[in-house]
Amino acid sequence: MGEVKALPVPDGLEGERVDAAVARLLGLSRTRSAEIAAEGAITVDHRVVGKSDRVSAGQWLEVQMPDRLGPRQAQVKPVEVPGLRIVHEDSEIIVVDKPLGVAAHPSVGWDGPDVVSGLVAAGKRISTSGAAERQGIVQRLDVGTSGLMVLAKSERAYTVLKQAFRDRTVEKTYHALVQGLPDPIVGTIDAPIGRHPGGDYKFAVMTSGRASVTHYELVEAFRRASLLRIHLETGRTHQIRVHMAALHHPCVGDPLYGADPTLAKKLGLARQWLQATELSFDHPGSGERVTYVSELPDDLQHALDRIRDLT
Repeated sequence: MGEVKALPVPDGLEGERVDAAVARLLGLSRTRSAEIAAEGAITVDHRVVGKSDRVSAGQWLEVQMPDRLGPRQAQVKPVEVPGLRIVHEDSEIIVVDKPLGVAAHPSVGWDGPDVVSGLVAAGKRISTSGAAERQGIVQRLDVGTSGLMVLAKSERAYTVLKQAFRDRTVEKTYHALVQGLPDPIVGTIDAPIGRHPGGDYKFAVMTSGRASVTHYELVEAFRRASLLRIHLETGRTHQIRVHMAALHHPCVGDPLYGADPTLAKKLGLARQWLQATELSFDHPGSGERVTYVSELPDDLQHALDRIRDLT
């Protein structure tokens, strides 16, 4: 066995199964976490636990990691990522503008480019905290969503930023082009999100899901769509896409959540119109509030210009 990972159970994992908690905290697959538990390599407050035992907030998890990555884990290989732009870099953090078609980190089943591998290829140092394939990752963006991400370079920055995301002191602003006109034009969607029972990596609003809060406001209205500014209070997978679809206003170009493909075709759009445009947080080194802004990529700007012409 390899190194021991020791970490506290955050409030958000209260009552979770051991295998689920370890998977989320260390970036492992649920199956791999269960395999480690079956080897007696996971303890909670120094007591060996099984995969189906439950954890409580404030407890200490210790995981004896395998010497080698198992077959279900991804590995980081330096791969150049065209279009990956570094917006800011210092001794503590790297802020990048992630292009379309790039994942946040390597994962099983994903053969395309990713941010972590791109930064490694560029010779950038990243925090070693977290699972091997998720080093430095404190937030993620969907492959089909472009825009701003912050990664930790130092171990201190990793700890501080992870806590900031848990405490919801990080301001994440997106712009989304959605079908129709939301009513009201300024509002809050407070609806839990969980995995869609149909699978296929789809999510849905459901009572058994995790608490999810999205704030939105109208920026510009068109005949067939609306441009919204969106602030995320939480950060669930596909949160904006799920919440807007639940209002019957899916992101333009997002057929997974019910968008009309004919509109996307008219706009020359090959993905959901969604951009992480602004990121604000307290710098983990200086404590100063910093803000970074991303410009719209060409395909989203082109689609926006076209929808204005249709009005």
